[in-house]
Amino acid sequence: MTTGASRPYIIGVAGGTGSGKSTVARAMAAAAPGQVLVLPQDVYYRRSSDPYFEGRSVINWDEPGAFDTPLLVEHLDRLVAGEPVERPLYDFEASDRLPETLRLEPAPVVVVEGILVLHEPDLRRRLDLKVFVDAPPDERFIRRLERDVSERGRSAQSVIDQYRNTVKPMHDVYVQPTKQYADLIVPEGGRNLAAIEVLMNHVKARIGQWQ
Repeated sequence: MTTGASRPYIIGVAGGTGSGKSTVARAMAAAAPGQVLVLPQDVYYRRSSDPYFEGRSVINWDEPGAFDTPLLVEHLDRLVAGEPVERPLYDFEASDRLPETLRLEPAPVVVVEGILVLHEPDLRRRLDLKVFVDAPPDERFIRRLERDVSERGRSAQSVIDQYRNTVKPMHDVYVQPTKQYADLIVPEGGRNLAAIEVLMNHVKARIGQWQ
């Protein structure tokens, strides 16, 4: 994708569940308040009633097809074109989208953050900078467990079962291999303050060029 001062600069932040992707994305947004828009991939999950899931007794939320990637790509293209979008809102306790949406205006920098951001070719080729946030598996699992229990109304056992049945296998098959596409790898996730500072300074520099 050709970059230029007249269009938003697109950063993709991928990595395993609990790796610190959101921490890295929030830090970049904090580097220039009001100038950085964060698009979380996990609010673009398909609706539970989507025909894609028809006939399944258990939905695998960690496979690529669980995401409405065409809608995410469409929204990204509209933001790049200077148009606002109606971003989905997702209820993680109910595992479904809400009827309401969130209106987002274009910004100089757009950060797309999620486990499979670097997996989808249509999404990947729209990214100006590709970041993979890495962290040890045990740390990622602990963070996932704490988050899902405290923030998403899940029981500890349901988180453990999901991790064993889909999260870990899908990470090995789909997420970890996308590390090869990264321009920058951030070891230790949100704890890597040096790497985060580099990214924050990069964002500030891009915004300076955009203005």
